[in-house]
Amino acid sequence: MPSEQRRGADGSQRSPSTPSSSVLAAARRALTLPLLSALVATGCGLAVAGVLDLGDLSQSGAYLMVAAALLAIGLYGSTSGIDVRQTRGHVKTVLMAVTVGVLLKAALISAVMYLAFGRPEYIVLGVAVAQIDPLSVAALRGDGRLSPRARSILSAWSSFDDPITVLLTVYFSALALRAAGRAAPTGADGAMDYVFDLVANAAFAAAVLLLWWLGRELRRRREDASAASGTGGAPPARRVLGTTYLGGLLALAAAQFLMLGIALVGLFFRPLSERFVDGLVRYALLVSSFCLGLLLIQGVSPVEGMVLGALAFLSQAVVSIPITRGLPRDDRISLALGQQNGITAIILALVLQPSFPETVAIVAPAILTANLLHFAANAAWNRARRRVPDGLSR
Repeated sequence: MPSEQRRGADGSQRSPSTPSSSVLAAARRALTLPLLSALVATGCGLAVAGVLDLGDLSQSGAYLMVAAALLAIGLYGSTSGIDVRQTRGHVKTVLMAVTVGVLLKAALISAVMYLAFGRPEYIVLGVAVAQIDPLSVAALRGDGRLSPRARSILSAWSSFDDPITVLLTVYFSALALRAAGRAAPTGADGAMDYVFDLVANAAFAAAVLLLWWLGRELRRRREDASAASGTGGAPPARRVLGTTYLGGLLALAAAQFLMLGIALVGLFFRPLSERFVDGLVRYALLVSSFCLGLLLIQGVSPVEGMVLGALAFLSQAVVSIPITRGLPRDDRISLALGQQNGITAIILALVLQPSFPETVAIVAPAILTANLLHFAANAAWNRARRRVPDGLSR
């Protein structure tokens, strides 16, 4: 998340190969920070659903609003943690990763899922797990495996691919529903609706940017006037106003599903501290995992889920090959093994559940599978690196 991402993108030197204790420490971070807490929250939700007869929550209006609000918080948190100045040095790589890379990953996963199970609805599942979870990435920022450049690339990659994935979800959902002979939901039927959605998101972000710029200029003039007169300003009042304004933007984004727009807002409008946003997103992860558990009472599809999770992990390795060309070998391999799933995949599963009732049953074990493969593959890669002198591993 934000604070870890920025610290991980500094100019520190690559640390030497880590001993076994460091590998175990990295394992604990990877498991406890996003995965273990999510598993506990999911188990609590499953237990509550087992005791109470809640019915099909995914069809209620309140459920859809909660899912949209969680998604808006997660997307804002992802982009608000990006150090734009650090990202400017490799804009081309990041753009390739979050556009062509995400699209190819989603297409690869969806195609294999369709060929394996023959279900047109499974096309949309590739989108739900195509992104890299920024919370999980942040947990590994201090393990020294990546160079500063690669750490910055992976942090930006994991943050920017979330809103792109959300946009693809709308388009792929319509394709999957039409392929299955079902009507697409309102607002997702046809290319013009897709273009209109893009325009609406861009207009929302542009309006917020204009207001932010005007507010910043007004604040500067007031500060200059205060300095000239010898009076002080009122920073606490500005923070309260900024927090209230951000809350309104998140509510509007959730109500109108302006997810790309709120993600763009996170690039420049940051009235809250990094630590506060980090905590807010972690709470959103717990709430979304709890909701996931409530829906898992309807059943789990372990085979489809394990296949989906394995495909998500393998597709990252395939897509990263052309994107990371020119980086040192260690960085290319580490980025190829960088696939992790968490809050965005969970919330997208919640959003997709009303239209695709099997989504949660498949995506839940897929997330677990992808994260376990990530841990196992990276532990093996760390062991292999310790056997090779540092000068030969480049």
